[in-house]
Amino acid sequence: QVQLVESGGGLVQTGGSLRLSCAASGRTFSSYAMGWFRQAPGKEREFVAAISTRDITDYAESMKGRFTISRDNNKNTVYLQMNSLKPEDTAVYYCAANPSRIHRSRSNPYWGQGTQVTVSS
Repeated sequence: QVQLVESGGGLVQTGGSLRLSCAASGRTFSSYAMGWFRQAPGKEREFVAAISTRDITDYAESMKGRFTISRDNNKNTVYLQMNSLKPEDTAVYYCAANPSRIHRSRSNPYWGQGTQVTVSS
């Protein structure tokens, strides 16, 4: 069992940056693959990025080069650095955890409550 709490969302102008954090409870954080997803109003939740237990990263095509996922196992935290933000990045961003690997299109067992990111034009 792992509980996830996201933070770091907010309002930013086009071209700006934000860093999201997801703090996980429990002593086995390093054994979980971690991921970020987002959901814009009226749209389905979509995959953003994932990082494996071996620090192998994976990104949605539209986020490559702008977003960076990382993890700090000592702090039980996964981060999402978002640069060159666009209005279409506006969404609620969710953190997910999976003891195997993050599934892009299938459900993952553990989710945070989400943090709102709004990019103004």
